[in-house]
Amino acid sequence: MTEALQGPHLTLVSVIDILLVAVLIYGLLLLIRGTRAAPIVLGVIVFALAIYIARIGELRVLNWLLDTLLPYSAFALIVIFQAEIRQALARLGRMLASRRASAAEADAYEDILMAANLFSQNQTGALIVIERDVGLRTFIESGVPVDARLSYDLLGTLFRPSAPLHDGAVIVQKDRIAAAACFLPLSMDPVLSTQLGTRHRAGIGITEETDAIAVIVSEESGAISLAIGGKIERHLTVEQLRERLSELLRRQISTPTPLPTPLLNGNDADSASDEGVRTRSES
Repeated sequence: MTEALQGPHLTLVSVIDILLVAVLIYGLLLLIRGTRAAPIVLGVIVFALAIYIARIGELRVLNWLLDTLLPYSAFALIVIFQAEIRQALARLGRMLASRRASAAEADAYEDILMAANLFSQNQTGALIVIERDVGLRTFIESGVPVDARLSYDLLGTLFRPSAPLHDGAVIVQKDRIAAAACFLPLSMDPVLSTQLGTRHRAGIGITEETDAIAVIVSEESGAISLAIGGKIERHLTVEQLRERLSELLRRQISTPTPLPTPLLNGNDADSASDEGVRTRSES
């Protein structure tokens, strides 16, 4: 009788078990916070509450309906949350395989800053995607292989308005340009669809599916933007872009150097619906 009143004995294993469950729940909440998955989770909670009420109230018809639908709910959740599941697994992989870039890579990314400054001054549209831990092979194969050392001159040539490869994204791997004129997925955020053009939505879209960084220069205004993790930071100066890249890539990008004389001349206006970037539909 005394043992029954005392309740279950709390062991070290039980504490660890509870802590792990709490961490998993906290990680799930952080993962879905501010995303389109948040309302879906609320719907799942309502569905679970309906199951509980049906069991307690012995509602036979509702019990039969829920029992019929329940086996398929796991598959439905996997389909609905496929993007979030990919992000969670990619984040876990990044935590286990974090790396620092070499000095050669840091010097190479200085060319991106110089090119972004040039494109901004000349109002030349550009979309530069920087690969990190998640590979971008699928998107690289959608474009034209370049496999050349990353340089300011090459970026200026690729995004020249009259160049055949300017229509699309350039993907950078370490200190090399892997491909140009690449197709990218558009962000499916309905709010962004009304506020931003195709180039910006493509830059955000690639960061929703991977951990890549997208540097975007608007052809309409020359404004520099940075997309990361499905979010966009707009109207950055070159110095602000330098600071953000240094922080995100965990490297010290060298101090500013004098910029070469601009080589490009482009003043074509962007359209809110099409900014001259190749895109593909999400599978």
